Amino acid sequence: MSVTKAHGFRAAGVTAGLKASGKPDLALLVNDGPDHHAAAVFTSNRVAAAPVHWSRQVLADGRVDAVVLNSGGANACTGPQGFQNTHTTAEKAADVLGLSATDIAVCSTGLIGEQLPMDKILPGVEAAAAALADDGGAAAAGAIMTTDTVRKEAAWTSAPNADGGTYTIGGMAKGAGMLAPGLATMLVVITTDAEVGADGLDAALRDAVAVTFNRADSDGCMSTNDTVLLLASGATGLYPDMDEFTRGLTEVCATLARALIADAEGANHDIAVTTLNAASERDAEIVSRAVARSNLFKTAIFGKDPNWGRVLSAVGTTDAQFDPDELNVSINGVQVCRRGGIGDSRDLVDLQAREVTVEIDLRAGDATATIWTNDLTHAYVEENSAYSS
Repeated sequence: MSVTKAHGFRAAGVTAGLKASGKPDLALLVNDGPDHHAAAVFTSNRVAAAPVHWSRQVLADGRVDAVVLNSGGANACTGPQGFQNTHTTAEKAADVLGLSATDIAVCSTGLIGEQLPMDKILPGVEAAAAALADDGGAAAAGAIMTTDTVRKEAAWTSAPNADGGTYTIGGMAKGAGMLAPGLATMLVVITTDAEVGADGLDAALRDAVAVTFNRADSDGCMSTNDTVLLLASGATGLYPDMDEFTRGLTEVCATLARALIADAEGANHDIAVTTLNAASERDAEIVSRAVARSNLFKTAIFGKDPNWGRVLSAVGTTDAQFDPDELNVSINGVQVCRRGGIGDSRDLVDLQAREVTVEIDLRAGDATATIWTNDLTHAYVEENSAYSS
């Protein structure tokens, strides 16, 4: 269940001293090959962090040999010095690993607007290189945590082929806040030991991200550092059926995306907002997202109040096709709104459990989309009001 479950990868997580807590804060992942194909998607936030700019350049040729990741500092809005620090980090990793800096991606997460302490980063890279292990995925996943309370890991193994061979897809993620889509969500590294070229990886990754990470929307806030990397070692020598590969990759991404929502800062409820019978998948997605981003709706769920009026109010702000007098809304299986009006009693809705399901029937087509979000709590406000202190 980790990023090193796939053959051909080693990883490590160490304490470089970036966090005042003394917890692990620097991870390193190395692809030992024989292939070094890679693909990635990055934040669409125009205020992108230095490591995003660097890693975009690295991915231009579809090759990544290693990834350095640090928590304890985002290296965003840090100017030319911040970019130079990212470059220096890659050069250090290249030196200790015997690789080229232009084949090393860099990811950072933490507070925006502060330079990284390079006197700690560079020795940390050396320490991580010395600690690399075939089973180091869990340590790496722990080292990229910020406000996360648990490691996020997932793995999937294909069915045996005619010769009994299988391939694996493994991954790790971090994120508990600023979860909103922009081609990616937070920091994610996924590995596979299948033989897939860069173009195939790119197509599969974009398909998987579109219905997983891009549909996890905790608080509507898009990070400056969001990165999802997919690396292939080809260590099994197996060429997968790409439909099967994409399904497996989507399963890994979905597991990680749900883990991000489940660990959302201060949340008491995980909420699946599903729009049914929309005229298009685009309509279904924008309706579900409008509800998922409604602070009135999110606070109502926190208060265990099945206030379906807040759902309809959010639906009405979209340009999706629907007749307001045909809308149905169900919360945890109780149809509280029927044909745009009063349905079953809201008193029948039980919101004690962690998971909440909201279904919005537009009665306008046959498309469906689900957005995962969480409630808005006192704890979220308290945690984020003190984040930089």
